[in-house]
Amino acid sequence: MSVVGVIAAGGSGERLGASVPKAFVVVGGKPLYEWSRDVLRDVCDRVLVSVPPELSGVSGQDFVTGGASRSASVRNAVLTEPDANVYVVHDAARPLVEVELVRRCLKALEGVEGAIAAARVTDTVKETDEGGRVLRTLDRSVLWAVQTPQVFRADALRSALSADESVLAAATDDASLVEEAGGTIAVVEAPRENFKVTTPLDLRVAESVLEARC
Repeated sequence: MSVVGVIAAGGSGERLGASVPKAFVVVGGKPLYEWSRDVLRDVCDRVLVSVPPELSGVSGQDFVTGGASRSASVRNAVLTEPDANVYVVHDAARPLVEVELVRRCLKALEGVEGAIAAARVTDTVKETDEGGRVLRTLDRSVLWAVQTPQVFRADALRSALSADESVLAAATDDASLVEEAGGTIAVVEAPRENFKVTTPLDLRVAESVLEARC
């Protein structure tokens, strides 16, 4: 079985106040994306990093020019390795991912089209109308905060990513595209610590944890 990792590294870094794309911000002594790449290399036959179009000249055979949206960027990487059996899609902005979680997602792929890391929702969640008035309180016992990695059978992901550009642009994750195409997705419980670096505070917390691991 050929397993290909895809790291989505197209974030601008604007909310971090960075002068470079988010994935290239140095954290714990190396660019953010390298933490995830090194983990995926332990379980994947090859790892591709999908970078913003403005970095299309970056050197290295494992860099792929991204598209106009996150899912379009993933599609570009998938097209680079069309013979893969399984794709492991991960956000560069989640540098605290561990090998054990990736392996559990791969194991959960049996009998389904995709398996995604997610943490149980612990906060009370309310649905509101457009004016901000509460409509209902949701049952958090059945709610999950979705993370990455997201692991897919290759044919299911390739088919889902063949959707129109407008559909890809509206997708918040690749699992939703596979769901819309009729695929079954399994949830793999993941630690909340596998969070996404979005703000300067997130960056400081991630750096502290990564330095402690080293």
